[in-house]
Amino acid sequence: MENRLMEVAGPPALIFMWSSAFIAGIIGVGAAPPMLVLFGRFAIAGVLLILFAVVTHAVWPRGRVLAHTIVAGLLMQMVQFGAFYTAMGEHVTAAIISLVQGLSPIVIAVFAGMLGETVTKLQWLGFGIGGLGVGLAVVDQSHFSLTGLLLCLLGLAGLSLGTVYQKRFTPKIDTRAGTAVHMAVSAPFAGAMVLVGGDFHVSDPARFTGSLIWMVLINSMGAFLLLNTMLQRWDTARVSRFFFIIPAVTAVMAWLVVDQPLHPLTIAGLGVGLIGTVLASLRSSAGKQSATPAPEPLPEIAATPLASSPR
Repeated sequence: MENRLMEVAGPPALIFMWSSAFIAGIIGVGAAPPMLVLFGRFAIAGVLLILFAVVTHAVWPRGRVLAHTIVAGLLMQMVQFGAFYTAMGEHVTAAIISLVQGLSPIVIAVFAGMLGETVTKLQWLGFGIGGLGVGLAVVDQSHFSLTGLLLCLLGLAGLSLGTVYQKRFTPKIDTRAGTAVHMAVSAPFAGAMVLVGGDFHVSDPARFTGSLIWMVLINSMGAFLLLNTMLQRWDTARVSRFFFIIPAVTAVMAWLVVDQPLHPLTIAGLGVGLIGTVLASLRSSAGKQSATPAPEPLPEIAATPLASSPR
C-alpha cells in the first residue's frame, strides 16, 4: 500500500512543491537580499528538521557517512540555491531558472555510470525529447545576462553533482536525519555570505515572511524529504526525469501567481516534455531492472508517515 501510494502521489507532489519554490524565491528575493532569504530558509528549516528527526528517533550519520552527507548537502543546498537565488536577484525569471535546472536529468545521466546504473538508448531519446520540451516551454522568456546564465549553470552543477554524490556515498542514510544535516550545515555558509555582503534591508516584511514560511515548510522540508526518500527507493535516472516537467509547471504557476505571461509555446513544451518523460520511464514500466538496483529503504524510514504520504 505504501509503495503504491508513493508511485501515484509522490511524483506529482514533488513536481508541485519543487515548482512552487521558484515562485516563493522570486517573491522572497523581491523583498530582501538573496542570501538573507537563503539564510532564513536554511536556519529555520534546519532547526525544525533536527527536532523532527529527534522526535521520530531518526538514525544520525556518523564518521565518514556524516562527512559525505555534509558534502552532498552543501552541493544540493548551498551551491544550488545560492546560485539560483543570486540569479533571481539579477532579474532572471523563474521560468529560465527552472529551464536550466530541468536539464539536470541529462547531466545526471552522464554520471550514471558512477552509480552502476544503465541508461538505455530509448531513455536517452526520452531525455533528448524532454530537453526539447523544456526549451519550448520557456523559449519566449530567454532573455538574460551572462552573469545570470553562469549562476544558473552553477546551480545546475550543484543539484546534479549533489544528487549523484548522495546516491553514490550515502544511499542508505536515514532520510530524516540526512535532510536535517543538509539544511543545518548550509545555514552558516549562507549567514557568512550575508555578513560579507553587509545588506540586511528587508523592503517588504510581509512578503519576506510569507515566502520564508512556504520555502521552509513546503520546499526545504516537504520537497527534500520526499526527494531523498525517492532516491532511496528508486534509481537516480527514474527520479531525475520528473524534473523535465517542472519548467512548464513553473511557467504556469508564475503566470497565475506573479503574472508572468503564458505563451502557446509553453503549453507545447509541456506536452513534449511529458512525451519525453514517458519514453524515459519505459524501462521501469517494462519491468527491467538497472544494473544496480535501488537500495531498499531502512526499516526505520519505511515505518514512518514520511514514506507513506505525500508532503
